[in-house]
Amino acid sequence: MAAGGTTPSPSPSPPPGERGGKIGGAERCAYRLFVVADQTALAKEAAEHCARIAQEAVARAGRFTIALSGGSTPKLLYSLLAAEPYSNSLPWRKTHVFWGDERAVPPADHNSNFGMAKATLLDRVPIPADRVHRMQAERDDLDLVAREYEAEIARSFDVPPGAEPQAFDLILLGLGPDGHTASLFPHTEAVRERARWVVRNYVPKLNSDRVTLTAPILNRGATVLFLVTGADKASALQAVLEGPSDPERLPAQLIRPAAGRLIWLVDRAAASMLAARTE
Repeated sequence: MAAGGTTPSPSPSPPPGERGGKIGGAERCAYRLFVVADQTALAKEAAEHCARIAQEAVARAGRFTIALSGGSTPKLLYSLLAAEPYSNSLPWRKTHVFWGDERAVPPADHNSNFGMAKATLLDRVPIPADRVHRMQAERDDLDLVAREYEAEIARSFDVPPGAEPQAFDLILLGLGPDGHTASLFPHTEAVRERARWVVRNYVPKLNSDRVTLTAPILNRGATVLFLVTGADKASALQAVLEGPSDPERLPAQLIRPAAGRLIWLVDRAAASMLAARTE
């Protein structure tokens, strides 16, 4: 639960709260932090966030736009969303699905972010095929793929490419042990991008290319929801939220929504190094 609420059971973990932090610059960036027991509890809390935001977006604008994250943490969330009550209550036919990043693999590859979401969620709910906007990162020219994906986003939001992008209703992000998010890895070119919405990013430590959304469009999210689990993320989470500003080394610090909400939903293991707070 957030600050002002009650937790389901006593916990030695830092109590959740709402606070400001210097994330990605000198200006204070307010965020909400929710600490839950484990990955199962995190998935349930994230599903409630998704459902509420989707319903509000459709009531306001007639559609819901979401950018999905890859990796192991959101996998359980997608499985929950594909089951009752969410499979029958979310506005799937009015949902447009995008991705925050993609590996340079075919869509059927077990490492594909699209492939994981397709198997756990998209094949199990009635989202029209023309509203699923995947990154075609299996192609050879990833610079062209990035430009085309930027153009597809622009068409979907009815804005010219390169203009100020409209806000995604919800952007799901993860956090790596090295402080990366999406495919914005430390000390890579994409971290320094200030204009393009989508770029190819070569990651030397992985010796591979990725296609990723960049800080300019991620920071246009109406709600940006980080999902973080596991003790292996504890050091990175503490550094991102409580350490000095160093987005070149900790790219997750770049995520500071200009006019949206920033929410960190983490489990106790990931929160184990955070300073105690009673805000």
